[in-house]
Amino acid sequence: METESSAQGQNRWRRAPTARITRRATFAAAHVLRRSDWDEDRNREIFGACVGEHGHNYVLEVTVTGRLDPDTGMIINLKRLDAVIREQFIDCVDHKHLNRDVPFLHEVIPTAENVALAAWQVLQPALAPIELVRIRVAESENNSAEVVGA
Repeated sequence: METESSAQGQNRWRRAPTARITRRATFAAAHVLRRSDWDEDRNREIFGACVGEHGHNYVLEVTVTGRLDPDTGMIINLKRLDAVIREQFIDCVDHKHLNRDVPFLHEVIPTAENVALAAWQVLQPALAPIELVRIRVAESENNSAEVVGA
């Protein structure tokens, strides 16, 4: 039978639970999927109709984790999270051409996967010390990409 003091001793070694919260933002952007070192036939074979200029209404989801602030009950103030997402990422890509207008996407084929990775790379340092755990970018109802971290 476990005594109350031994149960308390075991509890102090347990980690306090963490929570996650996901914030959603949207942006509209144009892009083209192609490699300049491939001919038109090879580009069409790999990228299909996306080889031509087109655009999407993207949905970005940003998930962070951490301990709840005992004073606020939040991991992060949502106004701060929204501001970071907007200033560091959305303002850079919204109503832009991803291939031409976005410095952190130059020399990158702006697939959903690469856009998600770019979002991670610009948001992670801006959110510190809050831990970024997931970025999801949906470019259509049929296609989305996720980047996840530890």
